[in-house]
Amino acid sequence: MKHHLTSGAILCALLAGSLWLVATGEDYTIFIIALVALTAVAGIGLNVLTGLSGQVSFGHVGFYSIGAYAVGVLALKGVSLWIAVPVAGIVAAALGSLLALPALRVSGPYLGMMTIAFAFIVEHVTIEWRQLTGGQNGLIGIPQPTLVGGLSGERAIAFLAVILCAVSLIFFRLIAAGRWGKAMIAVRDSEIAAASIGLSVTRIKTLAFTISALLTGMAGGIFALLLTFIAPSAFPFSQSILFLLSVIVGGAGWTLGPLIGAGVTVVLPELISWLAEYRLLAFSALLLIVLWLAPEGIIGALARFLPPGKSQRPNAGNFSIALFLARPDHSRGLEVRRLSISFGGIMAAQAIDFSARASRITGLIGPNGAGKTTVLNLVSGFYSPDHGDILLDGHDVTRMSPEQLARRGMARTYQTTQLFSSLSVIDNVLIAMRRGRLGVPWLGFANSIERAQAEGLLAFVGYDGDLGTRAGALAHVDRRLVEIARALAMRPSVLLLDEPAAGLDSRDKAHLGLVLQALSAAGLAVLLVEHDMPLVMEICDSLIVLDAGCKIASGKPADIVSNSRVRAAYLGTQTTAFGKRKALPPADQPVILKVDHLGAGYGSLDVLHDVSFSVGAGEMIAILGSNGAGKSTTMRALSGLNSPKEGHITFNGQAIANKPAHEIVRCGLVLVPEGRQIFPELSVADNLRLGAYCRKDDRIEADMAAVLARFPRLSDRINGRAGLLSGGEAQMLAVARALMGRPRLLLLDEPSLGLAPRIVEGLYGVLGQLRDDGMTILIVDQMAHMALQLADRGYLISNGRIIRQATASALLDDPSFEAVYLGQHTPSPHGNLPDAG
Repeated sequence: MKHHLTSGAILCALLAGSLWLVATGEDYTIFIIALVALTAVAGIGLNVLTGLSGQVSFGHVGFYSIGAYAVGVLALKGVSLWIAVPVAGIVAAALGSLLALPALRVSGPYLGMMTIAFAFIVEHVTIEWRQLTGGQNGLIGIPQPTLVGGLSGERAIAFLAVILCAVSLIFFRLIAAGRWGKAMIAVRDSEIAAASIGLSVTRIKTLAFTISALLTGMAGGIFALLLTFIAPSAFPFSQSILFLLSVIVGGAGWTLGPLIGAGVTVVLPELISWLAEYRLLAFSALLLIVLWLAPEGIIGALARFLPPGKSQRPNAGNFSIALFLARPDHSRGLEVRRLSISFGGIMAAQAIDFSARASRITGLIGPNGAGKTTVLNLVSGFYSPDHGDILLDGHDVTRMSPEQLARRGMARTYQTTQLFSSLSVIDNVLIAMRRGRLGVPWLGFANSIERAQAEGLLAFVGYDGDLGTRAGALAHVDRRLVEIARALAMRPSVLLLDEPAAGLDSRDKAHLGLVLQALSAAGLAVLLVEHDMPLVMEICDSLIVLDAGCKIASGKPADIVSNSRVRAAYLGTQTTAFGKRKALPPADQPVILKVDHLGAGYGSLDVLHDVSFSVGAGEMIAILGSNGAGKSTTMRALSGLNSPKEGHITFNGQAIANKPAHEIVRCGLVLVPEGRQIFPELSVADNLRLGAYCRKDDRIEADMAAVLARFPRLSDRINGRAGLLSGGEAQMLAVARALMGRPRLLLLDEPSLGLAPRIVEGLYGVLGQLRDDGMTILIVDQMAHMALQLADRGYLISNGRIIRQATASALLDDPSFEAVYLGQHTPSPHGNLPDAG
């Protein structure tokens, strides 16, 4: 970690050098050293807040002022320095913890504005509370104490400032390397994941605010002794900015960062004092240059040249997953009764019942929008249900928070991995072993037994990389494995997995299946949400199927495959609501879109592999496959929202693979994205006009009338706010807006998602009319049967690869078509599993 860069030798050398200058230097030198030390102490306080917990404060001069006035008032009343300075820190810490309670309910710029308001409140209190603070005149004649050995005056105060700075640096290093610091970093990197391993996000953020205010208040107290006179003018708002700059310039998160930054922000203006009235301008320019050359701070820039540490891989030793997960009480698993929740009047989950028993893998499946992740969020405490009960090991946990559930034995992973990216792989696992119980800050982060167990967990799930690798730098498959190991580190009785196989290749999926079977054999209750149906059918003992927030089936995998309601939910129903194509496009129509060997993904996650297909002018093509197969990623790559990693995309003879999205739209390729994505604050008419933004002709109003004729329901709402439309109307608006761009190729990504069957049939009727009018359409939709009834040809995609292409009628009759969506139940014996002990 960053703070490990600091060595005791460097700190001792800096301390010895500073004390020597204080003992031998002139008054001006002594004063500057004291200012650097006090600015560094305030910066160290901010480093706890910003560098560790990720919170930003622009009002820390308020705590500095509080500490100064506290010491000033006490010193004038004859209170000893050794009492006054700690009291100043305690008063500032108490106010910091109080400020944290409302401040931490907001984030980003709102948190910054709240801390600014706090600084101005403190300033006005010091002006108006004349009896205590002296008002604008301030406090005069604050006595400077005499230290042991007769040291007095500025020299004595500078000595105290340097010692306080050294102690603060050591304290920060202990915090950052220990449990508290790791917890703060975890909360900074992912509040959701932090709560799911038992960490109280509010308490940890409040703790960071309190420690930060404590150090800043003590620094302010010594500042009052240094000046012997304080007034509101001694604490300008710009001082808060200098404190923050000392952290950023030196390097946020590094132990020595605030000290180096304080040296720059305090000493540099003095070195260029000969510039007179241009000094501030030159100082600002120099700071900009430093930040431009070293955006991670001076220490962060120097750290790039350090040799990497020695690689260390997990050592399984004699680790047994069964012994590790063994609990003194008998696990009864999870039981859900009549669970319901609505959002804005829409039922996302309705009266859902199921159980996930110990030593069993229970699958929770369903098409897009079925409510699977909603149920997981309810069960894990991130949502509070409107009705129903949740029982964990026989105890009612319905209204418990995520951190409370984690401490009771519930662990989960996420659809998009939520690792603590700034922590190492081994630290990600070790922090979960605490289950939110951090203890005293000076205790070591983990003992040898815990580290051996963490290595055993990583080896068990199949991670064989470097333990010291920063989690944010891991490949996608390793992120999945480390997240599962972190969840297991909590010794749960119930493990919730949200699409753990997403983005994995067939070999990694097979290994994941073996790991989950070993966990089941070890007595764990596993609740699995997964779109890879072959994997689900192979490893699950029982399945619960959701559709539109309701449970439509449950039972053994073999029974689910043949269930008619499940087949309809996944594939849609064949209907005669719209007619056959009036006439096929001419055979000699040119190819309008050609995709060759396309590869695409998100960061380290590769989703598409060697995808090739073509679309002829006037054709309607369907790309089909199960959830997570790569359909939407294909559409995003074509439209420029995701830059392809490899391959070529040619549209109308023009290469568009590296063009930005807005230029691709101008070429005539227009996407209707998944989830509608209309502009809710604008009227329906304005949404439609924005669809024609790239056009320069004078037929926009005529085209709007033609589009509204296709969607007459929009005519009645033409001047209404788009955000008030129903789901079906919003989808109509999204398609209509795309048509306003006069596309040469219309991309439709899941147009039926979340719509009632009657609305879907009406929408598909319009799409059939557009097809018959000669529009070229490429569609991705979960209602596969309906899409193929309209389409001329189809491509079947699985695991990011095109596995089948044929005419629509041939695909409808192809057994592999339904197998991709529903899988085939082929029970796997519990042989060749990772050692379960």
